[in-house]
Amino acid sequence: MWLPGVLVAAAAALLSGIVHAVLPGFPLLTVAVVLGILAGQLPARRRAPAGVLAPGLSVAATRIMRLGIVLLGLKLSLVDILALGWLTIATTVAIVLLTFAGTLWLGRRLGLPGNQPLLIATGFSICGASAIGAMSGVVKAKDEETATPIALVTLCGTLAIAVLPVLWHPLGLTDVQFGHWVGAGVHDVGQVIATAQVAGPAALAVAVVVKLTRVLMLAPIVAGVAVRERRRDARDPATPGPEARPPILPLFVAGFLAAVMLRTFVPLPVGLLAGADTLQTYLLATALFGLGTAVDLGAIVRTGGRALTVGLLSWTLIAALAFGAVQLG
Repeated sequence: MWLPGVLVAAAAALLSGIVHAVLPGFPLLTVAVVLGILAGQLPARRRAPAGVLAPGLSVAATRIMRLGIVLLGLKLSLVDILALGWLTIATTVAIVLLTFAGTLWLGRRLGLPGNQPLLIATGFSICGASAIGAMSGVVKAKDEETATPIALVTLCGTLAIAVLPVLWHPLGLTDVQFGHWVGAGVHDVGQVIATAQVAGPAALAVAVVVKLTRVLMLAPIVAGVAVRERRRDARDPATPGPEARPPILPLFVAGFLAAVMLRTFVPLPVGLLAGADTLQTYLLATALFGLGTAVDLGAIVRTGGRALTVGLLSWTLIAALAFGAVQLG
């Protein structure tokens, strides 16, 4: 029975919204992940991973996550992205690809297990915990593989909220340049907003559009990994037939792209977009709470030194690449 776990995750999402309303500097989705991580450390949760809440938390982390990602597409208008200009678009795409490839290489070089290098690379290069949730469904990652990347991207994204504004003036950036840097270098959309808003509305506007350009890269990268998974399964005689292989374009990614097209070409009412934005935020908060409950901080402390190194180096890499892109612009 999945209902109890989903209800608990939804209640945690509402609580996250209250915390964000009282403390706007704490992004709602980050609060949801942190609450999930804290809940996951409770002795009862650790002793009973297959307890009454487990099926619902799994549904929250997978199916509800996918619904949230579909609605995330309504934030993106190709018109807004094209208005950035070809140079900004090209450098933003390059940042995503270089961070993804560099983090994946580093994770494998340091011997991270299973799908951890891929999930960390996805989260740090595209859109944080949401991207990790999307990719984990394609590669059928285990909960323990997903937990460490979720914890790392939450830690480093929160770190960015504190560190980047301190560097704003010493680096000689204008308001708009700071917004560009934040949008290109911070992981989650909520973390981008929390970081960029200190520099004013112009910085925030640029940061959000640049960030959503990175979010758009979720579709081709997930599709590319799905193609790789299908080819690998086809070569493995122990793998079931083609019907059991992951689709080249997962249904939720197709829905995400359809939502982008809808936002771009159909004049949707402002009220509808606002309602969809709120629903999307709380769906993702529900999902991220579910993902957070799978994090075992004790295990990460005992074995996560290499993963932490990869996360911090990836965080430094994307910040440096984003700063370079700002100088080019």
